[in-house]
Amino acid sequence: MDAIKKAGPTVIVIFGGSGDLSWRKLVPALYNLYLDKWLPENFAVLGLGRKDLNDTDFRAHLHEGIDKFSRRGKANQDDWDRFAKCITYFKCDLSEDTTYTNVGNQIKQLEKDWKGDVNHVFYLAVAPEFIEEISEKIGNAGLTTDKKHHRIVIEKPFGRDLESARALDESLSKIFDEGQIFRIDHFLGKETVQNILAFRFANALFEPIWNRNYIDHVQITVSEQLGVEKRGGYYETAGALRDMIQNHLLQLLCLIAMEPPVTFDGDEVRNRKVDVLHALRRIKIDDVSRYAVRGQYDEGWIEGQKVPGYREEQDVAKDSNTETFAAVKFFIDNWRWQDVPFYLRTGKRMKDSSSLIAVQFKPVPHQSFQNETISNLQPNRLIMNIQPTMGIRLQFQAKRPGLKMVLNPVEMQFDYKETYTTGTPEAYEILLLDVMLGDTSLFMRADQLEAAWSMLDPIIKVWEENPSISFPNYASGTQGPEEAEALIAKYGHTWLNLPPVKNDNKPQK
Repeated sequence: MDAIKKAGPTVIVIFGGSGDLSWRKLVPALYNLYLDKWLPENFAVLGLGRKDLNDTDFRAHLHEGIDKFSRRGKANQDDWDRFAKCITYFKCDLSEDTTYTNVGNQIKQLEKDWKGDVNHVFYLAVAPEFIEEISEKIGNAGLTTDKKHHRIVIEKPFGRDLESARALDESLSKIFDEGQIFRIDHFLGKETVQNILAFRFANALFEPIWNRNYIDHVQITVSEQLGVEKRGGYYETAGALRDMIQNHLLQLLCLIAMEPPVTFDGDEVRNRKVDVLHALRRIKIDDVSRYAVRGQYDEGWIEGQKVPGYREEQDVAKDSNTETFAAVKFFIDNWRWQDVPFYLRTGKRMKDSSSLIAVQFKPVPHQSFQNETISNLQPNRLIMNIQPTMGIRLQFQAKRPGLKMVLNPVEMQFDYKETYTTGTPEAYEILLLDVMLGDTSLFMRADQLEAAWSMLDPIIKVWEENPSISFPNYASGTQGPEEAEALIAKYGHTWLNLPPVKNDNKPQK
């Protein structure tokens, strides 16, 4: 994100403007950008929805969402009143052509008043099945003619497999150029995720050892205490592999493994990510059981509360084969990473909620210390915490105080909360600003998306065609199924499970 350049005049049209995503995330993010003076002077939000609301009702609804979900807490009334003047609501049917004609007329009036080029941002906060129809009608209404200033934002999931992802991309490409399409993954807007790039490429300290000669393996874990809550209907069509590994975790893998970009231009960064995905070793159908493990949570206990199993959740089939846990082992076949395993793991109803990347270094080539000196010896690790706390930890060995030479593991730690007193922007603030600026570096390109799906298609095929006979196979409140431990133990490794850390900040979701 450019810290100086500001976006030009902008109209954000939110399809599904009266929905949950707009209420919880989008408008609170825009309001914080407004308070921080990142929004242009000429700015408007057009909310489209089926609910029977007028402008006053809609603004009151959004005000309630900001008071509840903004990182700043309740809105100052004067600030809100000024911001609210930029918000308009349209009760409409998104399948009707007149809806898009009316939106176009409203935009034309704003362009006339503002006198200049105006960014059109069409944010599709709708279910995936409506994306193609809405996109086509936006195009038919002539709202996408300016390839530089007219953009569309799409939330995941981007298809269900390689075939459906390609079909969606082909549909969108008939209306938009690739540079106009922003496939948003909120995970990439998190401060710590962006800090991976700064950590790797702004420091000379680690680059010489960031390769197979010094790194033993890499673990990427995203675990959640929450179950599917009221999203059982959606989750039944997705599962952990599609919902988390295909986008979030593979994106983290790319950031850790990518080669240094020449510049931080959007396409240059994305080119380096695509290189990683193309270098991933393909998993053959017959080898899926060697590289991937699935699980489904049963009833159990979370922080002293009894919770139901997945098959007892709302809108979930009683014999569901949907995985709520997935672990996959990848290898990257290139000079930097040959034969270094990358372990990716994600699950719901786990013991703790945490997201981390652990880079474990190889042991010293010759151990000079006696056995009694190194009884507590642990591997050197670099741990990047994404949530609930944000920071970077380096674990290494040091001598314990005393007359004898005894080594103990110690840590050096960088903690965002302790280092910086300014508030941390929410992921959607960063990503929405990038959309307005036209910066594509944190968004997935079509070839990147298809490369990710091609890696997971064999696993999806095997799991769908061979229902698990062991589901549910892990209790809520545990670290997942035993098979996941076996997956990583084959190479003499164990999953890193950090103790929970107290956090006064609201966790980002």
